[in-house]
Amino acid sequence: MMKISKCMQLAVIGCISVLTSCQQAGRSFCGYEALPVDVELMKKGDSRFAKGPSAFGIEDCFVWGASVLKAEEDGKYYMVYSAQEAGAYPFGNAWVLGSKLGLAVSDRPDGGFKQLGFFLNRDGYEPDTSSWDAQTLVNPHLRRFGNKYYLYYVGSKDPGDVPVKSKTGNLDRRSRIQQMQQIGVIEFDSFGDLLKGEFVKSETPLLSPRTRVKPDNIVSPSPEGTVAKPDNIIVVNPAVVYRHSDGKYLLYFKGNMYDPHWRGVHGVAVGDSPTGPFAPLDVPVFDLSLDDGQKLSAEDPYVWYNKKDKLFYAVFKDFTGHFTKAGPCLAIMYSEDGIDWKLPENSLFMKKELVLLSGDTLEVHRLERPQLLLDENDNPQVLFAACSIDDVNPKKDGSSFNIHIPLVKK
Repeated sequence: MMKISKCMQLAVIGCISVLTSCQQAGRSFCGYEALPVDVELMKKGDSRFAKGPSAFGIEDCFVWGASVLKAEEDGKYYMVYSAQEAGAYPFGNAWVLGSKLGLAVSDRPDGGFKQLGFFLNRDGYEPDTSSWDAQTLVNPHLRRFGNKYYLYYVGSKDPGDVPVKSKTGNLDRRSRIQQMQQIGVIEFDSFGDLLKGEFVKSETPLLSPRTRVKPDNIVSPSPEGTVAKPDNIIVVNPAVVYRHSDGKYLLYFKGNMYDPHWRGVHGVAVGDSPTGPFAPLDVPVFDLSLDDGQKLSAEDPYVWYNKKDKLFYAVFKDFTGHFTKAGPCLAIMYSEDGIDWKLPENSLFMKKELVLLSGDTLEVHRLERPQLLLDENDNPQVLFAACSIDDVNPKKDGSSFNIHIPLVKK
């Protein structure tokens, strides 16, 4: 039974409207509202920080994406998060050059997480090419299938002296590492085992790009004339769901397209087990165009299946607001088979803002990497999202955190 925190006992007056009930193609969509978050705003230098039970941060570190599950072994809530040491690099470089994965725990689902320690890439920025994922680790995504836990993540390293297509003849180290991002998986029995390093880790990537198509500044380019697949250059943002209709596991990912400018494109790979092998399909998913033919750019899908609704849902970052017509935000889509996705009449999931205990609304610069904790009825219970109040990319002060937003069904 879920513990109800002070934050979740508040009346929902002034809360963010998350997903409004609507009818689309004969389907009835439930609605959710987001309760206020229990944080205190602090100012250090020219940055604003959030401290309190609803925000997980670490002193002298940037904290970003995080994923949470309730443990079968002790009933506690465990969070795997990515973080980078502050001070050495601005955030825009730090996450590429030395992200590490850590573990935190709480007695309740909606906050109060305490750091337990880092378990992968503890040495951070130290150059390391010992494995495909030795240099940096991001995008943690926790799932439980059967009696095992699975941690999907993105890793990378500097490929070193490899062919490069560039007008300058070389690429900087950040670009090389960023273009080598691939998806891996860790299988483990308990979160205690995960922290101790007692797990099974993929020695090779679970999923790698099939094409490397870009006009310029590309590591190990595909031959001229290659048609880019959805898994182009990189595969990041893993989300995995089990499809009951045929017993398949669907692994969603994002690649990079340049046609002619950058945009994120998503694909899906299909496998018979949580650890693959996964075979990517050639068709993109979450793929929509404007009336003028312009392709829309999305990122960070979290996908789940609701058995009662018999539908898959996906929440993702809408860069420009073109999906929702509501400005940059988090959006939602639905699907019957996990492949063909549609927008509901109201596709806005959450605006880039937080409601505080005072009732005030705080607009934030970044609200992304959405990960959900679901209840026993497959309904969203808490949204975990990477957050920064101000533009974090140029900062070196660790002014990012993971925000935990309780959700209630209307």
